[in-house]
Amino acid sequence: MELHQIETFLHVAELGSFSRAAEVLGLTQPTLSARIQQLEKDVGQRLFERLGRGVRLTEAGRAFLPFAEKSLVVIGEGRDAIVMSQNPSKARLRIGSARVIGAYLLPDLLENFRTEYPGVEFAISTGRSHEVLQMVLDEEVHLGLGRTLSHPELQSTYLYDEEIVFVTHPEHPLAVRGVASVHEIAREPLILYDRESTYYVLITRVCREAGIVPKVIMNLDSVEATKKMIERGLGVSFLPVSTIRTEMHLGTVASVPIAEGHRVTLPTSAMVRKSISPNPIAEAFIGSMTASIQALRERKDSRLAVPAC
Repeated sequence: MELHQIETFLHVAELGSFSRAAEVLGLTQPTLSARIQQLEKDVGQRLFERLGRGVRLTEAGRAFLPFAEKSLVVIGEGRDAIVMSQNPSKARLRIGSARVIGAYLLPDLLENFRTEYPGVEFAISTGRSHEVLQMVLDEEVHLGLGRTLSHPELQSTYLYDEEIVFVTHPEHPLAVRGVASVHEIAREPLILYDRESTYYVLITRVCREAGIVPKVIMNLDSVEATKKMIERGLGVSFLPVSTIRTEMHLGTVASVPIAEGHRVTLPTSAMVRKSISPNPIAEAFIGSMTASIQALRERKDSRLAVPAC
């Protein structure tokens, strides 16, 4: 079984046609057919059913497909490891990131990392934290950044706690007074960010524990849209501190403490898949992140809400 046979198999499986796969690969159709025939001989099963002008995977082909895909990923990582062993600055790092982290923290972390590894290329995918976890498990990315989640096949490195705060227009009566009770918040027109997000789950849990039903008037899937609504006095919200630093500095929104002392925090971690041979560039990036976050704590940098503990 050879690598070019695996690559040919994957192209045919994706395109559903020998002729189209041959065209994409720059092969003659007899050459492509010979590769598939040899692969079928090696595995001892037919991998494709011929259907007139097209083909489809047999049951054996469907069973073989994920292993073929994984083999190419492993080979690619092996090539990256060789490149990095010769020149650590020349590598490609695939990162999965929760949306808030990707928008408000990741750019600074990448910038810091590039000072040490200027030639590293990055491929970034974003999603909710559970989607990022799946990206890591499926080996679509080398590492994931999101809320701390447990899985037996993952190794997590704690980074920081993201604090979720109550946010209003700066001239809102609660902001002017400087404190708000949970029951007062329950009477306010509440804008919630992303019904399927961790923030939504945390906030609704706090409300439930306090025995109140929030008056939700909007469910938005964008932090930026949520902030714009608050700036126009159309409602209040709960948002991660790191997302409102600029607006607080400009005085367009205000963070109001909750009288009952409720503090909602979201532990944030870097996730990698457990492996006998960890990806060296991913390990280097995690080390760089932890150092950068520690430096931000020590400087009390306003761009990131990371507690000193």
